[in-house]
Amino acid sequence: MFAALSVRNYRIYATGAIVSNTGTWMGRVAQDWVVLTELTNRSASALGIVTGLQFLPMLLLAPIGGAIGDRFPKRRVMLVTQSVMALTAIAMGVLVISGVMQLWHMYVLAFVQGTAAAIDAPSRQSFVSEMVPPDRITNAVGLNSASFHGGRLIGPAAAGFLIAAFGTGPTLLINAATFVAVIIALVTLNPTELTPAPRSRGRGRIREGVVYVRGRPDIMLILALVFVHGTFGMNFQLTNALMVTEVFEGGVEDLGLISSVMAIGSLGGALVAARQERPRWRRLIGALMGFTACTLALGLAPSWTLYAVIMVPTGLFALTVMVTANAMVQTSVDPAVRSRVMSLYMAVFMGGTPLGAPMIGWVGDTFGARWTILIATVMCGSAAVAATIYLMRTDDIRLRRGHRLTRPVHLVRGPVQAMPEQAR
Repeated sequence: MFAALSVRNYRIYATGAIVSNTGTWMGRVAQDWVVLTELTNRSASALGIVTGLQFLPMLLLAPIGGAIGDRFPKRRVMLVTQSVMALTAIAMGVLVISGVMQLWHMYVLAFVQGTAAAIDAPSRQSFVSEMVPPDRITNAVGLNSASFHGGRLIGPAAAGFLIAAFGTGPTLLINAATFVAVIIALVTLNPTELTPAPRSRGRGRIREGVVYVRGRPDIMLILALVFVHGTFGMNFQLTNALMVTEVFEGGVEDLGLISSVMAIGSLGGALVAARQERPRWRRLIGALMGFTACTLALGLAPSWTLYAVIMVPTGLFALTVMVTANAMVQTSVDPAVRSRVMSLYMAVFMGGTPLGAPMIGWVGDTFGARWTILIATVMCGSAAVAATIYLMRTDDIRLRRGHRLTRPVHLVRGPVQAMPEQAR
């Protein structure tokens, strides 16, 4: 389960990441609370716009971020992007503390932070393969998700306490300080122990990544599933805030606790996924179906307590979908285009949020908070059924590497198959 931690560079990186991830979740809760209670009168639409602006750059700029990650050293790219995100978090905290924060300020800062994250994400996702050997990539991806959701377990609960005790401004500044941990970790890594992928040079690098993905039907199917999952299913930053404040009439402590409870399941899902030697289609589809059932139960939950209990398996299935899909892509692509492929993955997964969040905010204002979750039941369930039918009817899918057609690869009920090296 923890095999990747035996690699010194990865161990250092993971230590900084858990601190930064905890701060990130503290910042998200504080940001949402500022929008809902200090800048508006609990406006779901305003919160949806902030969330959408934060993830819109992922849709627009992630392919550029992937090209940058394949062109320049990934560690150097992340040092720049993490520094920019730290500065935006400082600005957000200072504006709140000084009492001059306005809603348009939050819109701008969310967009700037999202822009830095869009450039950062492809390099950060593919950097794993430079720190650990190929047989530990799936384990490292799972541990990265465990770190992220370990922070999600601690961060929201800590944010609830800190906001109640000191206010949103100081909490946002603490988030800014946690970025220092990952920056120190990146500086401390031993570059001689990294195995960087071949550098991409010349023009048309983004187009090459798109062409590669278009020639891989297995990756195209994964991208379709994660788009639906990310756009309609993974909006808990918004839906939890609405359910806690509107349906269960709770406060910031309840919102923080709900997020932490979900993180218990997410952490468990990440650790289970880390044990996989090879990600499989059966696990991906099964987890998406499990997630669908959980969202139905959440949307109909009659009490805060039952809602919190259901959050545990919801987090487990949601994380299993994400880790499995991520590992399926990373372990099957050519290293020379890995950052560009992962940039498209992130653009599809997180870039769907700018489309989904404002729409879901409108659904919450128009039909009520419960429907912000039930829409995930319909969309994710339909995607799981459609993917199952497609895979059951597909015997062979011909995949492409670059521009050349390669021999067929069987996709159903088995691990994703890496393409042969000679097919480059």
